Amino acid sequence: MKLLLLSGGVLGFGIGLVFSRAQENSWPYCLWHACLAAYVGGWLMGWWGRAWQTSLKDAAHEKMNQPTPPAPLSANPKPSKS
Repeated sequence: MKLLLLSGGVLGFGIGLVFSRAQENSWPYCLWHACLAAYVGGWLMGWWGRAWQTSLKDAAHEKMNQPTPPAPLSANPKPSKS
């Protein structure tokens, strides 16, 4: 989870910095926009990570609680040796 938050923050910082520089803002504004984008990116990646983790847990519980299908009956049973 921490890795998702960190990667979201770094990704958001980079995106905020690039888009702010593309608008030819001054460096203090670029840094401010990059910090805001890092916060939002980290928050979104954390939310997505929690949703993904919950979905994986639900799928594991569903698979564990699924009844096993009965064994198929064969058409020609083997004769027993007596």
